[in-house]
Amino acid sequence: MDIKRITSGLLGFPLVLITFLIGNKYVVDVLLTIVTILAMDEYLNAVSKICKPIRWVGYVSCLSISLIHIIPQENMQLIIMLAIPILILILFLHVIITNMRITFKDVAYTFMGIMYVVFFMMFIAIINGMEDGKILIWYTIFAAWGTDIFAFFIGQKFGKHKFSKVSPKKSIEGCLAGLIGAVIVMLIYTYIANTYWNMNYSYIYIGIIGVILSIIGQIGDFVASSIKRYVDIKDYSNLIPGHGGMLDRIDSLIFLAPFAYLFFTIMKGVLY
Repeated sequence: MDIKRITSGLLGFPLVLITFLIGNKYVVDVLLTIVTILAMDEYLNAVSKICKPIRWVGYVSCLSISLIHIIPQENMQLIIMLAIPILILILFLHVIITNMRITFKDVAYTFMGIMYVVFFMMFIAIINGMEDGKILIWYTIFAAWGTDIFAFFIGQKFGKHKFSKVSPKKSIEGCLAGLIGAVIVMLIYTYIANTYWNMNYSYIYIGIIGVILSIIGQIGDFVASSIKRYVDIKDYSNLIPGHGGMLDRIDSLIFLAPFAYLFFTIMKGVLY
């Protein structure tokens, strides 16, 4: 049993709990920005083995998360629509200005990192800022971390059939256990929300999105592993003992967050 992993998890969860329970959306946005900068730094360090990422653009893009609830909502759609073409414009200007010392490959890996780390992380902040967001955000966290925890412990004990060469330590048994465990945790949380916080969430709907989010989260875990295998590293960093880097810890969470936002938006539309 990995004592470092368990200890880090026990110490880290209270910090997450306090942040989302006590912090208002602006405080959460700032803390998510810090997490994103750490994850972006790990991604850029990883891909720097095979390209020359445009680091300053990656770091500056992380600051956008802290502005999500400061920018007037009526302007948000226009800004998001313009953000990607402006980002591509800035990145390719480096190719021109440097006489192609910065190449298309460098631009592509930098752009990919911003989409993967920053854009996906934005949805955590957006969910937290929704109506009842302080309740809904925990479905997102439980879908990711519930999957990770059950998959890790059941996979270690009973995992015999390997799932994919992308991540050799993961087993079919662990993946199934993670899915089932995440759904159970989310249904228990639904009972608490409905009973004590006067919510009216459908157990069937939550069960269905629990299955989908758990699967998507596990795909996100494999995505992170595939990047690490491509650049030949074991972990993105050693920031969190037993877990690796920040990106190792949040890979499944950020990957499922956009889909969680979609399902919560649909659910709010049905309820209200």
